[in-house]
Amino acid sequence: MFRRLVLTLAAVLLVTLVVNRPPTAFVKGAVTGAVLLTLYGLKLAWARATARFGINRCHLHTGGLVVTGLLGGVRDAVAWSEVTVVNETATVSLWMTFRRFEITRDQAPPLAFLALGQNPTLSAALESQAAKNGIRR
Repeated sequence: MFRRLVLTLAAVLLVTLVVNRPPTAFVKGAVTGAVLLTLYGLKLAWARATARFGINRCHLHTGGLVVTGLLGGVRDAVAWSEVTVVNETATVSLWMTFRRFEITRDQAPPLAFLALGQNPTLSAALESQAAKNGIRR
């Protein structure tokens, strides 16, 4: 998602520089610098917010797993005894790389969530927990 944001802000920067046509190189440099500092600040703010509030996280436990929502509250929880199948799908593209996990349960709708990155540590941990509990993949 960060790549999309960078591309969008770069397009805004280009449009601003073409439409306004600033007369000096200083103004052009100031606009470019402001956009880059804004990007860096947004990235730091989002990283700190997600770490502090536990936003959009998947917590693995020996008894099951808990997925938190956008505000840090519990979105869904699953006990390993309820899980029948764990499916994993990898998507690699120019815009985003992630793995999608779908956990099929006995008496409830499936739980689906994403892990960003090509080889997230969650994938290996989820695989080992599934193997310990006799769940097929």
